[in-house]
Amino acid sequence: MQPASRPSPSEGISDPTERRAPVVPPARTPLDDAPPGTSPSTATGPSPAPTAPAGPAAGVTVPATGAAPGGLRPGPLLVLILGTLTALAPLSMDMYLPALPEVTSSLGTTSTQVQLTITTFLIGLALGQLLAGPLSDAVGRRRPLLVGISLYLVATAACAVAPNIETLTALRMLQGLTGAAGVVIARAVVRDYYSGVAAARLFSSLMLISGLAPILAPVVGGQLMRVTSWQGIFVAQAVLGVFITLLAAWKLRETLPVQRRRPMDLGDTLRTMGRLLADRTLLGYLLAFAFGFSSIFAYISASSVVLQEVYGASPQTYSLLFGLVALGMVGFTQVNGRVLVGRFSPNRLIVVGLGVILGGGALLVVLTAATEASLWVIVPVLWVTISATGLVMPNCTTEVLNRAPHAAGSASALLGTSQFLVGSLVAPLAAMGGGETALPMALTLTGMAVVALGALLALSRPWRRG
Repeated sequence: MQPASRPSPSEGISDPTERRAPVVPPARTPLDDAPPGTSPSTATGPSPAPTAPAGPAAGVTVPATGAAPGGLRPGPLLVLILGTLTALAPLSMDMYLPALPEVTSSLGTTSTQVQLTITTFLIGLALGQLLAGPLSDAVGRRRPLLVGISLYLVATAACAVAPNIETLTALRMLQGLTGAAGVVIARAVVRDYYSGVAAARLFSSLMLISGLAPILAPVVGGQLMRVTSWQGIFVAQAVLGVFITLLAAWKLRETLPVQRRRPMDLGDTLRTMGRLLADRTLLGYLLAFAFGFSSIFAYISASSVVLQEVYGASPQTYSLLFGLVALGMVGFTQVNGRVLVGRFSPNRLIVVGLGVILGGGALLVVLTAATEASLWVIVPVLWVTISATGLVMPNCTTEVLNRAPHAAGSASALLGTSQFLVGSLVAPLAAMGGGETALPMALTLTGMAVVALGALLALSRPWRRG
């Protein structure tokens, strides 16, 4: 890989109150071709980006023009707030997993019906982002965020007193719908503050928190089940929701100024989404993100059965191995944000990450189909393969949002919706082998990497962007 010499000209949104250096014409984004009258921002296109100095700092760090005076500036507290918001989804799903058997017996239902509460939560999470993202582009980030997570609190508390499985299933969908506001708006807030390399660094920091959530949530849920019932899981989630709601209300100011907002109606929302998807460069990054992330879903859905029943790991060993793989993914995101970004272009890092996933998946296919490899051969390959998603996710997110500076909420909604929809469809494929073979998991990992890398190369053409 070669060092990146300069950022994409589409990166950055200049503050009109600051003294500007000579500018270069900005790259066109999918919203520059919007019809007249859509919104002031789309009529004029993005503000010119300042010329970046030569050197290793290949990004433009730009404070949000809409940040309130004295409001929260980028720093550790912002990372904590936004990271916790993005972690609400995995916490709400994974903390609940140890309670599934008790829910089944307590509500007098079947395991299939209880599993449906997870499916409806994921559906709500995907659909909620399609609403919260465009809404935050229209009225700003702060109000939809606070309303969304406040309703999440209500839905979560109601789950704790659900009298039957039907009510719990409906409330879990509502929990996903409302919790989606935190996930999608947190990404949009990052784009309001930063673009380019600086945004990729901040996304990597957020993934440190959201990546630890799937590791810690089942452990916390299991420990809670030692001292309380399944209802206590939802009480704990509600307490966390109260904490993040109060912290966001106290410290997180509006980051989207009025002049950059887009009027929202169904037709405008659909046109905006259509223009975003019609941009082949953005679509390539979006598909690379969705199918690259689906490798994590494939691993999570199949690893428990594969490692324990096919390769003989004990539950304790499996828990340790699962945590090590997850820590590898988190570690790669931190190396990406602290070491690689700024020295190498995001495009090169995405290609390398997807290439590693593809190579690891192909090696797993060979090991599972043609050899009798042991657990201690399979696990290191899995570790490298899944860890490589830490190079793909933050950089794809940055590139998608850079293509839509005036519709970051809508672009973030597309990221989140595609992520969970593709992941939920792919997960059952990886688990088709049951306790007999790991081959379906290996084939799924390989296939998803092929689709992701193919879409990136065919649509985004990253070699033209450094």
